[in-house]
Amino acid sequence: MHLSQRFERISSRKCKREGLTRRFYANTGKSPASMAYSGRMITDSHGRAFRNLRISLTAACNYACTYCVPDGKRLQPARAELSAEEMVRAVRLLVEIAGIEKLRITGGEPLLSPKIDKLLPEVMGMSLKDVGLTTNGQLLKRKADLLIDSGLERINVSLDTLDAGRFKDIARTGDLATVLSGIDAVADAGMKVKINMVPMRTANEDQILPMLEYCLARGFELRFIELMKMGHLNSDARFQRDFVSMDDILERIGRFYEFERTDAPFDSTAVRFEIPGKGTFGIIANESEPFCSSCTRLRLSSNGRLYGCLSNVSSHDMSPLLAQPDEEVKPALAALLSRALEDKQPLRFSGEVTVMKFIGG
Repeated sequence: MHLSQRFERISSRKCKREGLTRRFYANTGKSPASMAYSGRMITDSHGRAFRNLRISLTAACNYACTYCVPDGKRLQPARAELSAEEMVRAVRLLVEIAGIEKLRITGGEPLLSPKIDKLLPEVMGMSLKDVGLTTNGQLLKRKADLLIDSGLERINVSLDTLDAGRFKDIARTGDLATVLSGIDAVADAGMKVKINMVPMRTANEDQILPMLEYCLARGFELRFIELMKMGHLNSDARFQRDFVSMDDILERIGRFYEFERTDAPFDSTAVRFEIPGKGTFGIIANESEPFCSSCTRLRLSSNGRLYGCLSNVSSHDMSPLLAQPDEEVKPALAALLSRALEDKQPLRFSGEVTVMKFIGG
């Protein structure tokens, strides 16, 4: 895509997003200032509040990644998943009552869900500082126009290798070339791209440097994600066998590049590093450098349950509230949010049997 065409498309997306925001408030009869919940700020004893919301459009996934599911079976939709309209209302209520500022759309695989077509334009019109989407990229090229035209400005793609054979070994399905062409399509349109990689000692540790060089060459930020004790890995010897630490990652990169630690937002999950003159990369060091003490994340599952912490099996059903008028929902939802906030771990992640894909990884 020519540079001028790329600029025009970015400008068009920004104008469309501003128009959606104006239309949202016109339709609701509310101004951005009136959207803040009038009750007290919901915080816990560590001063944490919910600011980042992750919504799982569906628990279904077209992959069966080895670190996510143990048996190779693709995840299916959860029972009684929320409709697009219910999900939009849930997000609006959480923006108003919890003070949510950032939203990430996840799954399962969000691009599998037909709800994305209705939900994305609606949430792009809300008073959010940032909206992003995480995808495995298999359907990215097919959905690129929807994402670009909605005004979405950034996307995260889960990609663990540039080797086509090992790609299928890890994902147990899919096509690497299709993912890469989808990434090119949204990047050429001006969308900011981050790549998420889970390094595993027996599967793709030697792909750390090729993945980094692929991202540096294209101006993408690569984020390495330490293997997490979720689902079948919570008490499985494979976690210890395959775990690659932040120190291991940095040691491997340090053989070829000089880098320095750089700033990240206070509630960021990623430790960020800069390679001078080349670009940046991050490490979500869940085990090596836990970030629980500053976590502001809240998750809404596809069937309407709120999760305050990945490391706690507790959840709180929001779906019955969606049938009630706003004035009745507010105090009840505020109470749910307070309980969800109490579920957070104080210092570090201790592991959980829940499969992350079910609750919006």
